[in-house]
Amino acid sequence: MTGAPASLADRVSELRSAFDRAFAAPLRTETTTKIDLVAIRVGSESCAIRLAEIRSLFADSAITRIPGGNTALLGIANSRGELVPAYRLRTLLGLSGTGDSRWLVIAAAAPVAFACEAFEGHLRASAESILPRQSSGRMHEFATEFVRSGDVVRPIIALSSVIAALGTMPDAAASMVTQE
Repeated sequence: MTGAPASLADRVSELRSAFDRAFAAPLRTETTTKIDLVAIRVGSESCAIRLAEIRSLFADSAITRIPGGNTALLGIANSRGELVPAYRLRTLLGLSGTGDSRWLVIAAAAPVAFACEAFEGHLRASAESILPRQSSGRMHEFATEFVRSGDVVRPIIALSSVIAALGTMPDAAASMVTQE
């Protein structure tokens, strides 16, 4: 009988030490960098844009049509009191598709809006899960990375490269993008 209380006392001492060690250990912090993305649909393609490249996102904004030769230019949109040119993103990326582009993504880098078909949600991905894109074509020019979310692989559109390409367009609306 004398062995049982001694082992119980040893067990209590062991538990007390483990409890004290848990509070003495440094806090575990997550070491992997997370990237926030906005999941959108452009034409029939599921895509993503880095949240850092987006100033705002609107649904069903009024766009005033303007005459011009650029087929991607939808017109002028109002973004919180600022007039910005609005472009159909699927046309700029060379994607096919029909239907309304009811969502406007306002770029953070320049006062310009890009219309897409749908907002599909917010994604948070580890930096290691973003990989270089291994394809060619017009889309590759603007989406050099991709991310897997669930069973969907999404190209990540770099709005900065789309804006840079707009700066080379000869029409007047494209020149509005580079003026601030």
